Amino acid sequence: MKKEKQGSANRSIVELSSDEAQAFFLRHENYCKIDLPLYFNFDCMIRNVNQILECKPLPGLTKKSPNTIEDVNHLLLNNKDGRYAWRPMEFVHPALYVSLVNKVTEEEYWEKILQRFQEFACDPRIQCLSLPVESLTEESDEAEQVSKWWRDIEQKSIELSIDFEYINHTDIADCYADIYTHSIAWALHSKPTAKGERDVKTLIGNIIDDFIRDMRNGQTNGIPQGSVLMDFIAEMVLGFADTELSVRIDNEKITDFQILRYRDDYSIFVNNPQDGERILRCLTEVMIDLGLKLKPEKTTASNEVIQSSIKEDKLNWLFCKTKDNALQKHLLIIHDHCMTYPDGGSLKPALHDFNERLQHVETCEFPLPLISIVVDIAFRSPQTYSISSMILSKLVSFLDSNSKRNAIARIRRKFLALPNTGHMEIWLQRFSLPHDSEFDYREPLCRLARQEDAKLWNNDWISSKDLLNALDTRTVIDIEELKNAKANSIIQPKEVPLFNSSYPW
Repeated sequence: MKKEKQGSANRSIVELSSDEAQAFFLRHENYCKIDLPLYFNFDCMIRNVNQILECKPLPGLTKKSPNTIEDVNHLLLNNKDGRYAWRPMEFVHPALYVSLVNKVTEEEYWEKILQRFQEFACDPRIQCLSLPVESLTEESDEAEQVSKWWRDIEQKSIELSIDFEYINHTDIADCYADIYTHSIAWALHSKPTAKGERDVKTLIGNIIDDFIRDMRNGQTNGIPQGSVLMDFIAEMVLGFADTELSVRIDNEKITDFQILRYRDDYSIFVNNPQDGERILRCLTEVMIDLGLKLKPEKTTASNEVIQSSIKEDKLNWLFCKTKDNALQKHLLIIHDHCMTYPDGGSLKPALHDFNERLQHVETCEFPLPLISIVVDIAFRSPQTYSISSMILSKLVSFLDSNSKRNAIARIRRKFLALPNTGHMEIWLQRFSLPHDSEFDYREPLCRLARQEDAKLWNNDWISSKDLLNALDTRTVIDIEELKNAKANSIIQPKEVPLFNSSYPW
C-alpha cells in the first residue's frame, strides 16, 4: 500500500533512483495510460517478459530486426471528435517496452538523463510542470498527475496575475506524431555531439531513438502515445526546447516574463504585449528547428490573466446552471455543455456528479430517453467513454431483460457507424457482459475478454519460444475481475477511478 510522505503526495520521476524508476515504468497503469475495465491488466505479462530479458538481452532472442516488421505495436484507435478525427493510442510491444525501460534505467544512463533534466530546468523563468509523478498515497499515479496540473498550472497561473498584465497561450500541433526521433539524442547529448556520433550505439539518446524506430517500422517521425515512458521521452525533447527558447529570449533581451509549460501547452506571462509576441516568435523558431509547429488556432493573447488561466469550458460550467432536480433536465444541461465544448475537461467531472446522483435512484420510469442523451454525449465526446458507460450500465439496469438486450444492440449500432471506435467497443462490451456476451466486436482486446485467442502484436521477429510464451495475450485478462464484471451489471466506481475522490478540478 502506498503511504504519503510528510509534506508531499507525490514524487517527480527525476527524484527516483534507477531501480525505483524501473519499477515505476513497469507498472500496468504506467505501461498503459488508456482507461480500460479492470479485467485488463498487463502486470503479469510485463513481469514474465522482464524475467526472460533479465536472463538474456533482447537481440539474442530475435531472428530479425523489429523495424522491418509492420504492426509491432497494437494500435487502439480512439475517435477524437465524434466524426472523422482520431487519435492513435499504442500498446507498445512488451518486449520492446521492457527492454527500453531496462536500458533507460541502467544506473549510468539514468544518472545521465537526470543530469540533463537538471540542465533543462536551469532557467526558473521557464518552468516545466508536466514531468511524470509517482503517487505516494492510495490515489493512482494518473489521478495525482491531474491534481498536480490543477495546482501547478491553473492555480499558479491565477497567482501570476499579481505580477503580470498579459497572458499568451499556445500549444504544439500533433506533438507526439511529429517528434523527430533523432532529436531525442540532440536533447540528451547536444545537437553537434549527437550528429557527430550518430552511429555510436552506446549513447543513450541513440539507444532510445533505435528502440522507437523498432516500434514504428523504422520511421523517424513520431513516438507512440499511451504510456508514461513515452510521456517522459517527449519531455526530453520539450525540455531541450526549453533551453533553446531560453537562449533565444536572452538574445532578444527580454527579461520580464514567466512561462509555464505542461507538456506541449505553453502559458506565457508578460507585462508588455510586444514581449509576448516576440517570445512566441522565438518559440516558433525553436519548434521549426525540431520539426514541430505551433497551432495557430490555439495561439491566443489576453489582458484578462485570471479568466484566461482557466479553461473556457470550465469557466462556462462554473458560471452556468449545472444541475436540476429532474434527472433528465440535469442531463440535458450537461448535453448542452457538451454541444459547445465536446473536448472540454469539465465534461468528465460533470458526468461524475450526475452518476453519483444516479446511483441513489432506485426506479426510473423513462430510462430510454436518458440513455439516448448519454449515448449522444459519448458520441460527441469520446473522452467520456468510461464514465458514460458507467452511467449507461445503471440506466440499462432499469429495463427488463428483453429491453436491455435491445437497448444495447441499438447503442452498438449507433457507435459502429463511426470509424475508429475500438476504445468505445471495450466499454460497450463491459456494460453488456452481464446481459449478453455474444455480441461481436472488432477490437482484439474485446475478443480476449471473451477468452478467445487474439493477436495484439506482430511477433514474427522473435525467435525465442520462452519469450513468445511470456507474450501469451491470455495473461492480459484478470479472470477474477472478469467474473466480477459479469456478475455486476452496474459498473462500479472503482472501475472508473480517476474521479472517485474529491479533488478541485
